[in-house]
Amino acid sequence: MPADAQPIDLSGRELSTRIAELAPWFHNIDLNGTPTAPDHFLGNYPADKFARFSQIFPADLTGKSVLDIGCNAGFYSVEALRRGASRVVGIDSDDRYLEQGRLATQALGFTGVEFRNLSVYDVAQLGERFDLVIFMGVLYHLRHPLLALDLIREHVAGDAMLFQTMQQGAREVDDVPEDHPFFEPGTYQPPAYFDSPGYPKMHFIERKFSGDWTNWWAPNTAASMAMLRAAGFSVEDRADGDVYFCRVAPVPFGDYGPAAVYPSKGVNS
Repeated sequence: MPADAQPIDLSGRELSTRIAELAPWFHNIDLNGTPTAPDHFLGNYPADKFARFSQIFPADLTGKSVLDIGCNAGFYSVEALRRGASRVVGIDSDDRYLEQGRLATQALGFTGVEFRNLSVYDVAQLGERFDLVIFMGVLYHLRHPLLALDLIREHVAGDAMLFQTMQQGAREVDDVPEDHPFFEPGTYQPPAYFDSPGYPKMHFIERKFSGDWTNWWAPNTAASMAMLRAAGFSVEDRADGDVYFCRVAPVPFGDYGPAAVYPSKGVNS
C-alpha cells in the first residue's frame, strides 16, 4: 500500500456490515483482513486469475492514468493504484458494483480513483485518453462487441490495453490470406480455410452459457487476436490463454473513415 494511502476508520464489525449490505460481491477483495466474497463459487476470484497473468500487468504505473471498463467491485482498479497510478476511473452499469468499488478503495485508503455509471458504448463522454485501459470480462456480455473495441480505440485508449474475454474453440491460430477469394482457384468451391479450427471464429450463444443469458459471444483465440488488430491494437503479450496485453496501433483501413459504425461523439455532440 502506498505511504499516503490511509484506510478509513472502520472497525472490523462495521466493515463486515458494510460488506454485507452491498452483497453479493463478484470480486473477492481482501479489505485489511476482511474478504468481500470468501465463499465465491470460483474460489479466490479474481485473485487466483490475476496470479496467472500478473506478469503482463504493468508493474510500474507511477503517474499513469487508468480506465477500468466494467470495473465491478474494483479489483483491477485497486491493482493499478497499488502500482502507483495517479488517476483511476472505473466505469460500470451496475450501481451496486460501483458502491462496492468505492467501499473497497476507501477501506484500503486509496485516493485518486473515481467510479462512474457509464456504458462502454459511451466512453467518449469521458473526454480523455488513458495511459492504460483495462477491458476484462466484458466483451462476451456485449451485443455489439466489435463496436465496443472500436469506440475504446477511437476515444479513450492512449497507449496500452489489458484485454480478456471468455473463449471457446481452438487455441491454434492460422495464417490467413490478406485477401479472401470467393472460390478456390479454378473451382467454384469456397475456400477450405473457413472450416479450419484455427480460422478466426466468433461463437454466438443464442440463449445461455453457464446459466447466464448475458453471455452472448465466445471467440476462439484467433478471433480474439483478429478483432483486436481490426480495432487498431497490436497484441504484444498473452497469458493464461485469454488475457492479452495490447498497444495502440494504426486502425486498418483508417484512411477510409472512422471504424466505429455508430461512433459516440461525446456529451455535447
